[in-house]
Amino acid sequence: MNILFTCAGRRTYLLKYFREQLEGKGKVVATDMQLSAPALSAADVKIAVPAVYAPDYIDRTLEICRDNDVRAVICLNDLELPILARSAERFREIGVTPIVSAPEVIDICFDKYRTAQYVASLGLETPMTFVSLAEARKALAEGRLKFPLVLKPRWGSGSIGIEFVNNDGELEEVYAMLLKKVKASILGKASEGSEYILIQEKIEGQEYGMDVMNDLTGRNRGVSVKKKLAMRAGETDKAVTVDNPEIRRVGRILGENLKHVGNLDVDVFEKDGRYYVLELNPRFGGGFPFSYEAGVNFPGAILAWLDGHDIDDATLRPEYGKAFAKCDYLVEVPQ
Repeated sequence: MNILFTCAGRRTYLLKYFREQLEGKGKVVATDMQLSAPALSAADVKIAVPAVYAPDYIDRTLEICRDNDVRAVICLNDLELPILARSAERFREIGVTPIVSAPEVIDICFDKYRTAQYVASLGLETPMTFVSLAEARKALAEGRLKFPLVLKPRWGSGSIGIEFVNNDGELEEVYAMLLKKVKASILGKASEGSEYILIQEKIEGQEYGMDVMNDLTGRNRGVSVKKKLAMRAGETDKAVTVDNPEIRRVGRILGENLKHVGNLDVDVFEKDGRYYVLELNPRFGGGFPFSYEAGVNFPGAILAWLDGHDIDDATLRPEYGKAFAKCDYLVEVPQ
């Protein structure tokens, strides 16, 4: 059972987890634009590919699947997810399972404005959100919205382009800057129309992360909650697994209604006893290692499902009170 990880980047840990669970019964194949991507050091087969927006990107990935007898594809990059979702049937036609959600699900998660609307439609809390500068100013004037605010790309990835503003002058200046900055970046290819900057109420409080785990049919099978202790470059750097039934309830509502496939990485803030959902990322996120190291064997579950077997959902529950911290280390890469 060979598994392909696309846009492997720095997710070295994830490739190692799947290698552990494969137990020598399959290979980890990984692709990236550069063979020097750190995660490729953990792969059995490493291949350089064109950029995700290249016209031959999907054709090349299909070729790699055929040449390496790949059973399933796991995408690790936000910008690639919509492309892979739209091409999913082409992979199925050659016997490869793309572990990616339906295009509609990807669109809800990738478009942060649609994310806020969707979360609110489920009766869950989310920050007040605007894509119109005029509407945001009106809300400020009426007292419905207050500084500080968060400005970020509507179609964004990680912490790219996130800015905080504290007054009208900063709002005007930063909004104009982001309009130019986003269009000049890789995010410009994903941004649509003229309203591609999100203006959002800033929620200040304790941050949590969730892994909302669905099976290959989109059925929710588990939720792992982690209390974030420190962040670094937009990713969880230190965290501890916690037993929080209310946040798990939020996760189950999301998983049961969204019906995503695989992992959903969710950011939640607690303020005054209320839980606000900020981000939905339908992929393995930087917080997943904190779940796995606490006993959540989701890679093993995915391999079992691919092999036609079911699992005990108890294997997707973490041991509570397990705290971990990330650290840097060097891997040898080709020149």
